[in-house]
Amino acid sequence: PVMAYIAYRIWRVDGAPITFAHGRIGHRGSVFRCLKFRSMVRNSGEVLEQLLRDDPQARAEWERDHKLRNDPRITPIGHFLRKTSLDELPQLFNVLRGEMNFVGPRPVTLEEVQRYGARKRHYLSVKPGLTGLWQVSGRNNTTYAQRVQFDTDYVEKRNPLMDLWIVSRTVKVLLTRDGAH
Repeated sequence: PVMAYIAYRIWRVDGAPITFAHGRIGHRGSVFRCLKFRSMVRNSGEVLEQLLRDDPQARAEWERDHKLRNDPRITPIGHFLRKTSLDELPQLFNVLRGEMNFVGPRPVTLEEVQRYGARKRHYLSVKPGLTGLWQVSGRNNTTYAQRVQFDTDYVEKRNPLMDLWIVSRTVKVLLTRDGAH
């Protein structure tokens, strides 16, 4: 029911499509379509291209973080979905299809996995997760280098108790919206 209501709200605000599927790198380098509720305007590529061309500060932020703190592409319902992480709910289907685990490093794009350098082997050795150490350790309040370190630490130390701790911390992070932008 929650997913149906979110789909209806997205459709009412900005029409179809309701979900967005983006190519991400999974276990052993396999590429899969990571599902999310669409939180951006339909012409987001053109909006980003123009912004990066016209705004040097935005371009620098994008090159550094691969994110924009004040992203003009995000719809009003999209802001809410991202703050609450509800935009990630369709990834439960990725988990059911075996492309992701419930806990693991966040799925990254081919471009992003290159930023892992020598630590790329850590990332590729496990399935990405719906939640993970980075999400419960500051999320968007961290640098990309710190994110890579969190993913590396998770892979090196992972065990069922750690996964249970991450799941319990995820509930707290979701309720407090800690690190969500």
